[in-house]
Amino acid sequence: MDEVVWKHVVLNAKKYGKASEKAVIGKVLAENPELRKNAKEVLDRIRQVIAEFENLSEDEKEELFSRYSEDKKETRKSYQLPPLPNAERGEVVMRFAPNPNGPPTLGSARGIIVNSEYARMYDGKFILRFDDTDPRTKRPLLEAYDWYLEDCEWLNARPDEIVYASKRIGMYYDYAVRLIEMSHAYVCRCPRDEFKRYRDAGMACPHRNRSAEENLEDWEKMLGGEYAEGEAVLRIKTDMSHRDPAVRDWVAFRIIFSDHPLVGDEYVVYPTLDFESAIEDHVLGVTHILRGKDLADSEKRQRYIYQYFGWDYPVVRHWGRVKIHEFGKLSTSEIRKKIEEGVYAGWDDPRLPTIKALRRRGFEAEAIRKFFLSLGVGENDVSVSLKNLYAENRKIVDEKAERYFFVWSPVRIEIEGMEAVEDIELPLHPSRNIGTRKLRGERVVYITRDDYESFKGREVRLKGFCNVKIQENGKAVYLGDEIEEARKGRNIIHWLPESQAVRCEVLTPDGKVEGFAESNVRGAVNSVVQFERYAFCRVEEVERGVRAVYTHP
Repeated sequence: MDEVVWKHVVLNAKKYGKASEKAVIGKVLAENPELRKNAKEVLDRIRQVIAEFENLSEDEKEELFSRYSEDKKETRKSYQLPPLPNAERGEVVMRFAPNPNGPPTLGSARGIIVNSEYARMYDGKFILRFDDTDPRTKRPLLEAYDWYLEDCEWLNARPDEIVYASKRIGMYYDYAVRLIEMSHAYVCRCPRDEFKRYRDAGMACPHRNRSAEENLEDWEKMLGGEYAEGEAVLRIKTDMSHRDPAVRDWVAFRIIFSDHPLVGDEYVVYPTLDFESAIEDHVLGVTHILRGKDLADSEKRQRYIYQYFGWDYPVVRHWGRVKIHEFGKLSTSEIRKKIEEGVYAGWDDPRLPTIKALRRRGFEAEAIRKFFLSLGVGENDVSVSLKNLYAENRKIVDEKAERYFFVWSPVRIEIEGMEAVEDIELPLHPSRNIGTRKLRGERVVYITRDDYESFKGREVRLKGFCNVKIQENGKAVYLGDEIEEARKGRNIIHWLPESQAVRCEVLTPDGKVEGFAESNVRGAVNSVVQFERYAFCRVEEVERGVRAVYTHP
């Protein structure tokens, strides 16, 4: 904490001559939201650091100004990706190749953002290719094609070209025939377990050395549906003594009697991902591939095809996985299953790591872009918290989000001794002049149960309204408007007049939170607002009460 406090004290002092504790605590808590629960201790430390800084000599201050200016400069640089090896401006072609069996997740967003950013850096081309040639195990979802296009657009990563592998299967057949004719591929009719024994022993199966004519005849039978599933596959000849058994004579095509969401029942023989991707990367002129280090075997297998055709393999850069603590290992297939079971309400359920869910929660595309660009493309696995994404998003929304009151777990309070009812005018933003909203200062108000229990028997200030002493049995005593302690910032709580309290539910990753919101929030539908002392939320529905979706603290 000390390092962050010193940084913002120094930066604020450099900009304004003397550091403001209010400005500094805002910066510190925005950068480290987990410190909000210890805000008082943080503020005390900020005051101490400001005093220590003021007692420094001018030379010592200048040294700190220099140090933290460099630190700030480095932070800005962190959004810049490292250069690609052997990249020429105007010639770089990047691709992102998802299987559309669900909408883009945060993991997908990383691939979309980084590949598109590299294409932009080098004035190159960004291709979105749907690797959708598995109609059963990872069956594509028809709506997901459009979801990818929508999310790419939203993430400022519009593709220059869109390719659907399932619509180009005929082209893959042509390359398969050429490999068979060159005796680099053959139809294998061994049962799976039998071939595994040959493969593990480094021995050729009985079908490997048949003539091209015999293999072409079996190939046509495969295409004609004369073989059952699993009865025949097309294999690429490699090295049966290769130290990695997964590379030995790998499967390029298999029979699947299942209709495809995009091309129906036009095909019964489908290419594996390794074959389809190898052909497409060459045909599309892909120059650089960003690939998970766990997929290194794909390159080993695909290089055989490139060798047989005399092609140059793209430059490959392996990167580590990104694990986000809050989501664990939730796969698209698992999410789909749980949606079908009713565990999740849909692909945009706030508990999910989909871009649809984050958009619904009110995240900014630019925040997601910066979040992933800051992680870079190194080979080491990265484990991060959503707090990092929250911090990036907060930098954007804090400047424009209107402020409103939301009282969760409400307690009804009657204020005794108050006579006049007055209109209270409160700012829509604490530091920007974007207007005000009005609340009725009346005898019956709602406060949170947390505040009621914490301040029972104590004096508090209802923000912008008046000072009261909380009593038992839902009562409070009016104390006027001149309590010095409250007016200095201590014991200030938010509230709602009964006449302007509307039912409100907030959908959060941890469940639903219910209470009342001020009626003024109806004018902020589809916007991200800050419910003071609670969180940033996107207002989603205002017709039947208010429904908001939790964004972040």
